[in-house]
Amino acid sequence: MDMILYWLARCFVALLQSLPLRWVAFFGRMAGGLAFHLDAKHRRVVLLNLRRVFATEMTEPQIYAIARENFKRIGESYTSAIRTSRMGYEEALQICEVVGLEKLAPQIGEEPNENRIVAIGHFGNFELNAILAKGLPGYQGATTYRGVRPPSLNRLLQEVRGNSGCLYFERRTEAAELRSELVKRGVLLGLLADQHAGNGGLWIPFLGHDCSTSAAPAVFALRYNAPLFTAIIYRVSLGRWRAEVGDEVPTRVDGKPRTSEEITLDMNRAFEKAVRRDPANWFWVHQRWKVRPRALRAASGEDKAVQPSVAPGA
Repeated sequence: MDMILYWLARCFVALLQSLPLRWVAFFGRMAGGLAFHLDAKHRRVVLLNLRRVFATEMTEPQIYAIARENFKRIGESYTSAIRTSRMGYEEALQICEVVGLEKLAPQIGEEPNENRIVAIGHFGNFELNAILAKGLPGYQGATTYRGVRPPSLNRLLQEVRGNSGCLYFERRTEAAELRSELVKRGVLLGLLADQHAGNGGLWIPFLGHDCSTSAAPAVFALRYNAPLFTAIIYRVSLGRWRAEVGDEVPTRVDGKPRTSEEITLDMNRAFEKAVRRDPANWFWVHQRWKVRPRALRAASGEDKAVQPSVAPGA
């Protein structure tokens, strides 16, 4: 059954890769629009997230319209990523303008081929982030991913991504291999850092509400003494995008390292600007703002703050 699923998915991928990009993008938008009406579970998540952030700034019809467009954008991004994965660098530049790439280049006085860390998020066709390294001579693109099930789909996903020239490391099982690659230097490491990071994340504000945030970009930047940047993929029109490299996020002040929390807060602020610039462009279907576990609330003193007082002898 696993092999049957693999070959069915492989045929679908081959079909999308054989079609013009605009056709593929249009098909994705139609599929996303249909999913908005059929997928009640994720529609509720998107609407809840949007209301949490924009309830005081937008009307309910405006929020609903963004939610529907968001589903269409996600469908367009997913199908388009399959098609753009087989593009070479020059062809990719025809459909994705790259702005700010010079920020990643070695600076005067810096040793050549020092690593670069780029915090990325689920913005637009985020798989296009892989083209950044291709425009930076001497650098090898790398990133992490979490394997999916069944194994056949995970295998297919990595086959599709393999065309990009980027190195992919499974974050739970291939940490040692990633560290070995970083020791070689000359690595442009992109790390997705805009989803719920579980109990091990930093609980800091994002779009006005505390949530668990991955400190991985800050940790890697400090550990390998590598400059940290952000990069956002914006949708420009049907099947067209714009990749923007942000300014460097300071990891040291007066030669002293900043804390991971301070660095991650700056990273979140850059992501916040991107979300507010084009709300439909972000991955709202993810449950970004989960309730902090009781043990962590107690450790931070939150539970004590709401404990009712009891009079003696009551």
